[in-house]
Amino acid sequence: MTIIAIDGPAASGKSSVSRGVAEQLGFYYINTGSMYRAVTWHVLHSGTDPQLAGNVESAMRDVKIHTGFEEHRSFIEIDGIRLHEQLHDESVSRSVSAVSCVPAVRERLVAEFHHLAKTGDCVVEGRDIGSVVFPSTRYKFYLDASPEVRQSRRDKQGRRDEVAARDRVDSSRHTAPLTIANDATVIDTSHLDLDDVIGAILHALAAKGLPACQRA
Repeated sequence: MTIIAIDGPAASGKSSVSRGVAEQLGFYYINTGSMYRAVTWHVLHSGTDPQLAGNVESAMRDVKIHTGFEEHRSFIEIDGIRLHEQLHDESVSRSVSAVSCVPAVRERLVAEFHHLAKTGDCVVEGRDIGSVVFPSTRYKFYLDASPEVRQSRRDKQGRRDEVAARDRVDSSRHTAPLTIANDATVIDTSHLDLDDVIGAILHALAAKGLPACQRA
């Protein structure tokens, strides 16, 4: 089983790049961010204050979480509901960093990530994939871009997401903070288009001897 970890802050291009790399290689794609957003939606939908860790833990006790793949892309269902547009509600964007800090949430979802990864070779994107979730993988990347570029990307998407504020929370949290793994390849995507970033990752993977990449 091969795991390609692609980490980085909000709007660094992780999702689009990870999907593209997975498609090029025929790997499964796991979007961990959407799963944290789904749990955040559940917390808010249940009327729980996302800033109160104990209450968030209580909201997680009885929730039924089902994850899997559809056309090689991960999905998550919360109490039988598969979420799509709700994941990018402004309220979810404001609260996802706080909910993601709660150890009980991370433990539950990391177990799901490991379960999904048993399916086959995967590209996994998130904030702590190379540093915490799959630290033993040889294939680690960290995508970044200037705060101005990342905020502009969010604005163009029509999504309310204050990336600088999320950066501060995600980087300073005690549980699995956003950080660059020591052996990760860092790519600044500020002035690169999608194909350029995908190409850079595929080139780096080939240089590391990944057989699937050498065949792509």
